[in-house]
Amino acid sequence: MSKPQLVSRIGLWTALGIAVPFLFHQFGIAGKVFLPMHFPVFLAGLLCGPWAGFWVGVLSPSLSFLLTGMPPFPFVLAMVPELTTYGTLSGWLHGRGIAVVPALLGAMVVGRCVLGLALWALSFVLRLQISPHTFVTGAVLTGLPGIAAQLFLIPVLVKKLDRDRGKGYISG
Repeated sequence: MSKPQLVSRIGLWTALGIAVPFLFHQFGIAGKVFLPMHFPVFLAGLLCGPWAGFWVGVLSPSLSFLLTGMPPFPFVLAMVPELTTYGTLSGWLHGRGIAVVPALLGAMVVGRCVLGLALWALSFVLRLQISPHTFVTGAVLTGLPGIAAQLFLIPVLVKKLDRDRGKGYISG
């Protein structure tokens, strides 16, 4: 994939990482439950590689916060490293021949650990009264429908988009 193609795909996945959660919130669908920002980050990593996953993981929550106020401060500061981990690690694992579901699971586990570490650091820096363990546990439990949807839909989408790339519908 050429650099211009990679940059355009990073832009596409980032735009989806902003638009999809925005639409969820507009229609009253709980983002904490369905995790709509996670989907484009994982797909960027799996389809375009770890660097794309990294940049979409950095840009999606950052630009979404600046444009829409979501995710709210200070949680955006913890979501950036979490989503960056998702995109980078899923792309890195899949690029080394790991199947989509194990790559997703590995990235999800490590990403949640990074979220906990980021919240722990923020609790000291910003003097927040947050228990990182309780927050991450709550996020996982609340997000179970989104996690299940990710584990079902993302492999289907990756297979479909990879198949379309082979047919010439998607270049690269």
